[in-house]
Amino acid sequence: MKKIIYRKFLSDCLIFFLISIFSASVIIWVMQAVNYLDIMTDDGRDSMVYFSYSLLNFPKIISKIFPFAFFFSFSYIIAKYELNNELMIYWNFGVQKINFVNFFLFFSIILLILQILLTSILVPKTQNMARSILRISDFNFVDNFIKVKKFNASISDLTIYSESKDDNGNYNNIYIKREINENNFQITYAKKGKFKNNEKNPFFELYDGETTSSVNDKITNFSFSKSKFNLSEFSANTITVKKTQEHKTSELITCVDKLIQKNLLEIEKIKKIVRNCEYKNLNNIVAELYKRIVIPLYLPALMLIALLLIIQSKEKINYTRYRLIIFLFGFFIIIFSESTLRFVNKSFQNNLLLFLIPIFLTLLLYCYFLQKIKFKNIK
Repeated sequence: MKKIIYRKFLSDCLIFFLISIFSASVIIWVMQAVNYLDIMTDDGRDSMVYFSYSLLNFPKIISKIFPFAFFFSFSYIIAKYELNNELMIYWNFGVQKINFVNFFLFFSIILLILQILLTSILVPKTQNMARSILRISDFNFVDNFIKVKKFNASISDLTIYSESKDDNGNYNNIYIKREINENNFQITYAKKGKFKNNEKNPFFELYDGETTSSVNDKITNFSFSKSKFNLSEFSANTITVKKTQEHKTSELITCVDKLIQKNLLEIEKIKKIVRNCEYKNLNNIVAELYKRIVIPLYLPALMLIALLLIIQSKEKINYTRYRLIIFLFGFFIIIFSESTLRFVNKSFQNNLLLFLIPIFLTLLLYCYFLQKIKFKNIK
């Protein structure tokens, strides 16, 4: 009978949790996907690149929402059961509160493991895949690559401006500035132009214009009736280098280990895999590992905070205020866990202290449960 009771309560919590986390994640994903439209419009990327890149960011959103949805779901269902007198039925059937707490504390540890797998393996993998899609994708220089009456600088070292565009795809009064290096540049003006694709070599066909070049402080210019401006040698401003958050957890741990040992030979080897494996970037790498491994350790503490709702009955006059305090306390712990990232640094003692905070908080809350339940039994 007790197993059926636990199963019923757990299924209600999980269903509400899954609905909460996926509905919230989808809403955030849609809002974020709108911001990713510049990948397709400004960079001239294909629509499939845009869709794939957006979709691969979904696991990251879930990992961010996870603790909020977890605490909200379990605390809401516990409060609902209490208000409907269903918890009272559990206690009358002989379910011990401490056993109830132990069961859900154990379950929170299972979710903790899943969260660590999500943040340590799946999220970095999908983030790297998303970056790889941008890295290997081609530009689509046709259609809406250039927005009229706007300086288009989505391509590195190149700025293009057009006053208007007709129905045949011809651009009018075109301005093109090419940055050769810090001191040298080339400016081209043309009355009319049109994009043309030649397999992998797109170019801008220009008519009736003039090109002015500044090389080593020497200015030259020439006029043309027709000219081709090759675009295949340019690349987008989109960052394609692998970021810290896109590396495997094992790679980052190896990097930190070599940096702490100050083994220059081994550091050079790992830099072939982790390009930013440098001592000046150690804080960022440690913070990324902390985010993946340590922050999920707050889940058992959040579960115990939600379970504080079973200690006090709804018959108490201040139960509504008590429930509000529990909700606020839980959300404060979530915010606190995220804010501890700013305190992560190169100090081992400091990072160890931050690592122990969620463990100490869980033990403190569990001892509080033991004291409260024991006191009520004696009373």
